[in-house]
Amino acid sequence: MKIFEALRKDHDKQRALLKILLETQGESPTRQEYYQQLKDALATHAIAEERYFYAPLMQADETIALSRHGVAEHHQIDKLIAKLDDTEMSSPAWLAAFKQLTEKVEHHLAEEEREFFQMAGKALSEKEKHDLAEDYLAEMGS
Repeated sequence: MKIFEALRKDHDKQRALLKILLETQGESPTRQEYYQQLKDALATHAIAEERYFYAPLMQADETIALSRHGVAEHHQIDKLIAKLDDTEMSSPAWLAAFKQLTEKVEHHLAEEEREFFQMAGKALSEKEKHDLAEDYLAEMGS
């Protein structure tokens, strides 16, 4: 497996959790459970992705700007999660903030898959793609 497939698999899990959460209401146990799963998934993914995808790509001139952009978007996602954590889950403001988070995450994932993966595919060797996937999956516990 290459790093791209490993990342895409986690992206798909994140998209599924976002979709499920949009269908929840109020401060229900279901919303709380899926929100915690989403927060955990985003946090562990961001750390492992920065370590095993962005950090190696920061070594190449042609991918450094995209890597910095991706890390910056992770920080924007963290800020939106902090805003959600500080908002009452049953309030309309929570749903509005969650929709902002959904848009930001979906934009980030699509941008990575459409742009970053192509540039990284040219910058990384086949061995690096496989080695990074192994390291990423080991960190994720997959």
